[in-house]
Amino acid sequence: MAGRLDNKVILITGAGGGLGSEQVRMMAKEGAKIVAANLKQDPIIAEEQPADALWKKTLNLVEEINQNGGEAIAVALDVTQEQDWIDAVAETEKHFGRLDVLVNNAGIYYHAGLLEHTVEKFYQIVNINQLGVLLGMKAAVPAMKRAGGGSIVNFASIYGIAGAGVSTAYQSTKGAVRLMTKSAAMEFVGDNIRVNAICPGMFDTNLFESSVPKEEWEPLISMVPMKRFGKPHEIAYGTIFLASDESSFMTGTDLVIDGGYTCP
Repeated sequence: MAGRLDNKVILITGAGGGLGSEQVRMMAKEGAKIVAANLKQDPIIAEEQPADALWKKTLNLVEEINQNGGEAIAVALDVTQEQDWIDAVAETEKHFGRLDVLVNNAGIYYHAGLLEHTVEKFYQIVNINQLGVLLGMKAAVPAMKRAGGGSIVNFASIYGIAGAGVSTAYQSTKGAVRLMTKSAAMEFVGDNIRVNAICPGMFDTNLFESSVPKEEWEPLISMVPMKRFGKPHEIAYGTIFLASDESSFMTGTDLVIDGGYTCP
């Protein structure tokens, strides 16, 4: 039986993180050729971990996929740097000959009230979560045009849909990602390029664990109708769907995966 992503070349950012690594593994199992992108030196990572921890995880992940019969390479990419994006796409085309799918998965979260926000923190979040997505689309679209089309999957959030009473800067970036997704979808629909957004709810990942105090976990879980956090594979299934031809009549939309959080 053919894989759902057979021979599709996929560039995914934040590949070393909790959600990213699971997406990489599951997309590779579906036949995708993977370009796993991550920072080499991460200044945001928790202090108890070495700055290159996510890069090492990315390299190990690529090795794992190749040893299991898949095809993957790792590229160093700071999503806030346009030249990094240009280089990453060029390396993708050089190695695999094309780019079919971009997954803008990289992002950071800031769990703080409005009065705790600083200008520096605001711009850090905007540069990674919002500018990074814009630069990624800008770099990927010409390559996708050369390939005859493609699919872009941008990571927004339920906090780009509903207010949370906290993390205002983060929410501003995720709302922006949703509208950039819709705008780009309309702009490139004639080029056979689809652009959709995934809006995750609360997921059990290293980003969440390092950003939200443990004493606040239970109150957050109580707000989810399913009464639990999501698991990384539950996001990966959504990415696979939007990356595959199964979603060929979908563009400019939000795929909400949140355990019912946004229902009320």
